[in-house]
Amino acid sequence: MASLSNPYTLPDGNVQISFSGGRTSGYMLHKILEANGDLPERAVVTFANTGREMPQTLAFVQECADRWGVRIVWVEYDRPNGRAGYRVVNHNDHSMFGEPFEVLIRAKKYLPNVVTRFCTTELKIRPMKRYLTKELGWKNWSACVGIRADEAHRAKSESKDRWTYWYPLVDAYVTKQHISEFWQSQPFDLRLDTAAGTTPKGNCDFCFLKSEATLASMARQHPDKASWWIRMEQMTGSTFRKDRDLAEFVDFVGRQQDWIFDEDAFFCQADDGECTG
Repeated sequence: MASLSNPYTLPDGNVQISFSGGRTSGYMLHKILEANGDLPERAVVTFANTGREMPQTLAFVQECADRWGVRIVWVEYDRPNGRAGYRVVNHNDHSMFGEPFEVLIRAKKYLPNVVTRFCTTELKIRPMKRYLTKELGWKNWSACVGIRADEAHRAKSESKDRWTYWYPLVDAYVTKQHISEFWQSQPFDLRLDTAAGTTPKGNCDFCFLKSEATLASMARQHPDKASWWIRMEQMTGSTFRKDRDLAEFVDFVGRQQDWIFDEDAFFCQADDGECTG
């Protein structure tokens, strides 16, 4: 159990601190380091790269590690010998063009979608689990997740896997406002714009769970980043959303600059850079 006096004190045993690459998980990591000093070997910070993160997200992860003197282990989904696995990478040697995601889609032979959202589990949760169990030999651990008090409804109370959940931001009553104030006071920040307290370009660049308005903005500002997603739809003969062909959508956006797009956010947690599992 974490200390009752300081919600950021490490629990007993092994601890995995999941860094999504967003401002909330960055704040959480800073508070944990502030409370515990240099992390013991039993505490590991992990970041899972899907290959579709914005470059600013990747730079932010590395800058947090460099400025705060903490090791962040980068892992990616991989299929050595045709079996689901992982590889450890770093800021100088990582996928930038959706390679892990494409390997997963080719293995599955179909796309993730709103109903079957396997991408977070397969690209983030399981590669980190494989690293902890196979490389570090962990049997059980506390999984530290950056969920705030104002989104505590997303917190899972129990796990059927090897870990138990630890939500220090919930215990510390941290809200979106606290996160914003913290980063305004820091000498560096995630170099992605915010909108109404969210980071629209967080998560995978053209994540199908983002709102139509966010994707339209992405299509206008970064049309090149849509090409990978369009290729995946063409490769599988299906779409990430049944009501939207991405190639047609991007083309439409390019021709209709003044169109008002839907703001519904669906299920994507765009404000701290990690989709829901």
